[in-house]
Amino acid sequence: MTQLSDNRPLTAAETDALRARQRERNKVMALILGFLVILFFAISIVKIAAKPPHPAAAGAEQAEHS
Repeated sequence: MTQLSDNRPLTAAETDALRARQRERNKVMALILGFLVILFFAISIVKIAAKPPHPAAAGAEQAEHS
C-alpha cells in the first residue's frame, strides 16, 4: 500500500476510494472464509460417514446373532 509523503488529510474522494477497496477486500475474505468453513464441514461429514464400525461393536453383533 502506498503512503503519502506528507501528512495531509485525505480528501473525500480519496476516503471513498479507500473505503471501497476495503469493502472489496472484506468481501473476498468473507468468501474465502465461508468456503473454508463449508470445506471443513464437508470433510468432517465424509470422515464420519466413512468411519468403519468399532471392532467391539462388530463382535457384539456377531454374539447376538449366534
